[in-house]
Amino acid sequence: MPPIEKIHEAYGAIVDDRITLMEGKAEVVSSDLSKKYIITWKDDVYTSNDNSSYWNGYPGYPILAVLMLQGKLSLNREVAECFKGIQWKKRNVEHKNKYAEVVKEIMEEFAAAGIDCEKMQTEIEKVYKEIEQLTITVKRGSLRPPK
Repeated sequence: MPPIEKIHEAYGAIVDDRITLMEGKAEVVSSDLSKKYIITWKDDVYTSNDNSSYWNGYPGYPILAVLMLQGKLSLNREVAECFKGIQWKKRNVEHKNKYAEVVKEIMEEFAAAGIDCEKMQTEIEKVYKEIEQLTITVKRGSLRPPK
């Protein structure tokens, strides 16, 4: 299972329009636009070259975002829209990849702006439960850049 915070990052990739879906393949650009991740799938086997999927074996945010766009996971566009423009890479580096700290900071900013974080958390927990029910296999993608 991925950290629940990867759902927040997947929302960001979707609303920032950083995903290009193709037949059996997707390209996802990182929040700082410095990297392009390649996701492929056939049946229920997904590969990705993002660090989470490649090194840890769980679906990272690029795979989660693709699964949302494919309709295999719920996608609440209203909740996702809140994550527009967030610089995930920068914040993750600042917090030494402690994803829970990053999301806590962001949620505090949302709460200060009057956003209903409880509704948002309920939706995120719903998606996390859906991830638990998925019957997909995650494999390493190639670390070599695509030609």
